[in-house]
Amino acid sequence: MKTPCSSLALLTLLSPGAHAFAPHLHRSTSTALRAAPPTQSNFLTPELAASCIAAASGTPLYAYSLPALADAASKCLAFPNAYGLTVRYAMKACPNGSVLKYFLSRGIHIDASSGYEVRRAMEAGFKPEMISLSSQELPGDFADLMEMGIKVNACSVSQLERIGKAFPNTNQKVGIRINPGVGSGGFSSSTTGFSKTNVGGPSSSFGIWHELVSDGTVPSIVEKYGLEVERIHTHIGSGSDPAIWQSVATRSLSFCKIWDTVTALNLGGGYKVGRNPGEKTTDLIEIGTPVADAFREFAKENNGRELKLEIEPGTYLVANAGALVATIQDKVSTSDHIFLKMDAGMTDVLRPSLYGAIHPITILPGSGESSDIGTETESVVVVGHCCESGDLMTPKPGEPEALEERTLRKAEVGDIAVMDGSGAYCSGMSTKNYNSFPEAPEVLVTAEGEVHLIRKRQRLEQIYENECDVPEGVF
Repeated sequence: MKTPCSSLALLTLLSPGAHAFAPHLHRSTSTALRAAPPTQSNFLTPELAASCIAAASGTPLYAYSLPALADAASKCLAFPNAYGLTVRYAMKACPNGSVLKYFLSRGIHIDASSGYEVRRAMEAGFKPEMISLSSQELPGDFADLMEMGIKVNACSVSQLERIGKAFPNTNQKVGIRINPGVGSGGFSSSTTGFSKTNVGGPSSSFGIWHELVSDGTVPSIVEKYGLEVERIHTHIGSGSDPAIWQSVATRSLSFCKIWDTVTALNLGGGYKVGRNPGEKTTDLIEIGTPVADAFREFAKENNGRELKLEIEPGTYLVANAGALVATIQDKVSTSDHIFLKMDAGMTDVLRPSLYGAIHPITILPGSGESSDIGTETESVVVVGHCCESGDLMTPKPGEPEALEERTLRKAEVGDIAVMDGSGAYCSGMSTKNYNSFPEAPEVLVTAEGEVHLIRKRQRLEQIYENECDVPEGVF
């Protein structure tokens, strides 16, 4: 077992090869989640989980499977395309430097969502020209970033104006992110209504509304400042319906006809991933092949213009490559439920509390020995360690305020709970430091079962080290 955070060793390793509410009861009717509980998680046996715990000096922790990252990367790099492909990792999904460096070693580029992510990616070794920025908040230093070579997509009319004013009549290259009028994501079936994971349609603030492109508003700004549009960008949501994504992808080609300077169409990401038994993962070849054909047809109809394809997977690359490893630190019961309390929670995996997202949970023996796996099961509600009634790990699907019992292997205090599907939007999107719980460490697990510490556990002092005392006499 290896634990040091050595940059040199890591580069060698990574080379290619109390808001209270009253939750109501919903007893699970899911056959898949009530099937016989597994004896190991996606990639962690009791023994390997114990090695991860030793490397991280206790729980909770995040573990990432290098083979799973490699497999997902290979699938994305094989996405069908007609005239060239750039895969950009949506780094907000899991921004750990070791994960970034691995994808860099595979030739994957970066999709950043803030100026801070841009800087973080460069620190990990990405060259500016490998980074694309699409942000709800255009950073104050956007002009400096663009001069470095960062590819910036204007995500609003005002952003486009600011870029134009910073680079008037210089043929500055820019991308345009367009809201195509529909969206798709998560548990919502609506393509126009609001959803926390839907970033397209009239209820979404992301991108420039498509009618502002077709009515000449955006083209006039481009002409006014002498900008050069080199890229069209669309993204409709996370966990989007494959058929809707495919339809929007094909429709997005029409925006490329407006400017003959466009050389690439970025179709975003949001590919649905099956975290739980019975859930399907998007077949990239199946959805990509017709899109590649549409690019070829576009070329035929537009004087041979061969557009390159860009995609921005985040969840697809890392979701099932990661797991939260926690300890069952308490077990309580009421007249209605048995509750398992983990030493982790919304401070580590927020998705259940935020979206009503479902993660598979596997109970492993605290001994770390497969021989100690029992056969008895029980229906339980799993909760986190926060003094917060919303810290719920087993909600009803899509309903974060509804309890759902889960049939798991019978657990005792001291046993281990592994939440799979925690590679994306967990460590990078948590309520860390709530109740002053420290940020959990992260480890990387190789195909050979070696465990490498890639982020240390945060010390208590680090939580409040930026606080400042007020002058004497203020209170």
